Amino acid sequence: MPLVELVRLPNGAEAELLRGRLESAGVHAVCFDAGMNIAESVGLMIPVRIMVLDEDLDEARTLMTEFEGGGNGNAA
Repeated sequence: MPLVELVRLPNGAEAELLRGRLESAGVHAVCFDAGMNIAESVGLMIPVRIMVLDEDLDEARTLMTEFEGGGNGNAA
């Protein structure tokens, strides 16, 4: 079960929020390079990568779209 990149974000806090929302919806996610992104303005050079299991990529993309649209991630 390899990990694949879902998205790259310039802000570590934003990446952790998305990771937490994915986890709460049942999709295991991890943040890579978060420790490299702690200095101010470094986000553009070293973005935080959110990684998910290959088998969860489609579901994670769907959830991310729902989150961006203001949904809560729960099916209606």
